[in-house]
Amino acid sequence: MAVKIRLRRMGAKKAPFYRIVVADSRYPRDGRFIEEIGYYDPTKNPSVIKVDSEKAAKWIANGAQPTDTVKKLLKEAGKED
Repeated sequence: MAVKIRLRRMGAKKAPFYRIVVADSRYPRDGRFIEEIGYYDPTKNPSVIKVDSEKAAKWIANGAQPTDTVKKLLKEAGKED
């Protein structure tokens, strides 16, 4: 099972809100997921990024691959804490 840490789009049209989830790579973008580990709100100024770093580290240690966007968000969230 190829596990990815990726964004799940929520919110209204032209008002995106993303949840950072751990999901099997075969599932659709907004479909089933294994665990939610945070969220990202780009509509606020500055953008709000909230990530449970312990859960993220656990999943990465177990072999989950973050997407490029999530990797950038995790790096930003790490600098803020």
